[in-house]
Order: sequence, then C-alpha cells, then structure tokens
Amino acid sequence: MPVPSDAAHLTPIGRRPFLRRAGLLGLTLLGGPTMLAACGGSAPTATPSAASATARGASAASAATPAGAATGVRMACWSQPLSEQANIYAAQEFGWFKEQGLDFTFVPGAGGGDAIKNILAGNADIAFANLEPLLFAIQEGAKLRAVYNIYPQNVFNVVSLTKTGIGAIADLKGKRVGVYSQSSGTRYNLLVMLRSAGLKESDVEVVATGVANFGPLAEGKVDATAATDTGFYGARQAGLGDVNVFWARDVLNTPSDVFVVTEETYQRRRDLIARFLRAYRRGSRWMLDHPDGAADLAVKFATDGKDVARNRGIIDLRNASTVSEDTEAHGLGHFDLDLLRRVDAAFLDLGITKRRFDIDAIFTNEFLAER
Repeated sequence: MPVPSDAAHLTPIGRRPFLRRAGLLGLTLLGGPTMLAACGGSAPTATPSAASATARGASAASAATPAGAATGVRMACWSQPLSEQANIYAAQEFGWFKEQGLDFTFVPGAGGGDAIKNILAGNADIAFANLEPLLFAIQEGAKLRAVYNIYPQNVFNVVSLTKTGIGAIADLKGKRVGVYSQSSGTRYNLLVMLRSAGLKESDVEVVATGVANFGPLAEGKVDATAATDTGFYGARQAGLGDVNVFWARDVLNTPSDVFVVTEETYQRRRDLIARFLRAYRRGSRWMLDHPDGAADLAVKFATDGKDVARNRGIIDLRNASTVSEDTEAHGLGHFDLDLLRRVDAAFLDLGITKRRFDIDAIFTNEFLAER
C-alpha cells in the first residue's frame, strides 16, 4: 500500500471496530524480542524480473568466485529476519553476495544494542543498528565507525486517538504516553518531539508498555503512544480507529538505522566492507524497483513473512525510509553530516548522551565511491 512519506502532523485514519479485533490487543510489533530465530520457509513465486536476476546473479557469481574462495561476512542485526529486510534476502537469493566473493551470515538480535555488542565481541563483522546504541558504545570507549546510512528517514511517531483531543505535540502536556521501554528509540524520539514543543519529559507521564503498545492505547491506559511506522501499520491493519499521528521526521529527521563496524575492521578490512555494501546496495535498488518480487521473496526468508500482502505494505514503508532528497543527490547510503551534528546537539541537550561527538570521525561516506 502507499506510504505516508510526507507526513503532515495530523493524519486522519478511517474508523473500524478496533476493540473487536483481539489480535491488536496482543499485537507484537515488528522488531520485537519475541520473533522466531530461524530463516526459512517455502520458496516464493519468482517474478520474471526476479527469475532473470537470479540467473544473472548465479552466472556472475560462478564466473567471479572460484569454488571455496568466498570470504565469510557476518551481519549482526537488531532483529530476527523480517520481511522489511527483503533487500538482504535478494542479495543472498540472486548471488550478489557471492558475486562479491562473500559467504553471508545473518546474526539475529533483539535490539540495536545486541548488534553493537556482537561486533565488539567478535561475533560479527558488521552491525545493523540504530544511532543511539552506537553513540552510547562510543561514549563508553568503544572505537566504532558508521559506514552506510540504511534508513535516512526517521520512522518514529506518536499516535493518539482523536477522541482524546490531542491535536498537537504541545497537547501531550500532562498526558500519559506509552513507549516500548525506557531505553528504546520510541522514548528517545518522544523526547526530541517534546522538546520541539517546549516540553520536557517531566511534563508528561512516560509509561513503558512493551512492544504491544497499541493495546494499552485502545484500552485508555495511555493517552498516546510512541511507535514506529511498521508498528503503526500493523495497528491500522488490525483495526485501529480514528487517530492523529505526529511524525518525528518532521521535527528532527534522525536516521533510523546504520551499518557499523569496529575501528579495527574499518582499518584492516575495508575491502570486505566495500564488497558487502555493493551487494547490499544492489539488493536495495532491486527492492525499490521490484516491491512485489520482494514481498514474494520475504515468504522464504522472513520469520514474519507468510502474508504476501502484509509483506508488500511493510516493504513499501522500508523503501520510503531508504531514500531521501540527500540520497537522490548523493546515492543510497549517504550521511548528511550537518543533520547528524544537529542530532548530536539535540541528544546532548536532552541528556540522551553525555558529551558531544566528532561526527566526521564516526560517520563516513567514503564507501559510496565503491559503487
């Protein structure tokens, strides 16, 4: 389905009998810790373009990589394999990792902090993580580099039922606002949004509701809830009533996820990083061009991918978060360093971080030249 990428502060949503749909009240949102751990499933029905891409990828891989010569590359993810990551599955399925001489392994996790811990522990080579655990780890002395801007668009939001009368962020004053947890991106982005309206965290009651946070919203246990675009999508599909939605990207368009490596990997294995990003970027372009094929492919790999129509809706969302005016000008994966400096200043001002960071020493666009 089409994605609300421009995001006016208030978005009316059609009413349906929400409380009758018991599934939403126990909804586990995408990326939650209860996802299953294994890839797999039945093979998707390949589109003509997917089939031809498979043949081309396999042919190129066999020509470029001698048997047994592939180098292992382990990607530690913030989640289990999800439908939104169909670009990664495309690089696996169509041989684009193999074409780069890589033997790819997906290392699942439960949050960006897990992904960062895995590369620091030597359990993975590249981490797929959000900005906050990256900065927290550096703050504690870790030496890390961000090498690719996976989702330059901020995917977080705050949602309220229209009957509450919350029509602006300022109206959250004195209200109960749900977040996944006190250490989640939902809370950090809520703080940024409150700041834009001259409010502090103490001006609201922050309630940790867990990832099934639209149930408490429907039951009136909170007046609004902070969520992600995919979480909001799931709630709408399950019958969420009329709401107002406020998008964090309209306040501060903090990138949602980035690829991170240790300083040692950055210094000693740049070729590995470059080859991984070539294959990943090719998968991203394919998913942008072939969302239906990506929805089919997710059935085979994703733990949440059995419903093709749902896959397509989620993939539309992730495609929208992958591109921006900046990536249109400079290419997929580009970091807007000036924006990141504003994010750095905002995080310090809010007490999310404890010091300023040297953005130019952490975030690099050098691998975009490897396209």
